Amino acid sequence: QVQLVESGGGLVQAGGSLSLSCAASGRTLSNLVMGWFRQAPGKEREFLASVGWTIRYQRYADSVKGRFTISKDYAKNTVNLQMNSLKPEDTAVYYCAARLPESPDYHYWGQGTQVTVSS
Repeated sequence: QVQLVESGGGLVQAGGSLSLSCAASGRTLSNLVMGWFRQAPGKEREFLASVGWTIRYQRYADSVKGRFTISKDYAKNTVNLQMNSLKPEDTAVYYCAARLPESPDYHYWGQGTQVTVSS
């Protein structure tokens, strides 16, 4: 079993930055593919970024490519999402998720953290 706890959300002005962190327990990050998703009110959950067992494997959604960066801190067993040049449309609840490398589906989810970007 994997437990995930996000932190770092909050209120920021457009153009600003925020850094989200996801602390994992129950399994080391080196054995997991970690992802970040978000869901805005009235919208479907949206994939943002993922990182595999090695940080050389990364994927980003076009909507955040060049603005968001996903990273792993193996010492702290956390996965982070650095968000720059934030826009009001980035406002959403942000979720951390994990899956085993051989699985196509994310089975483990955090509780989410609110990010609000004001114009």
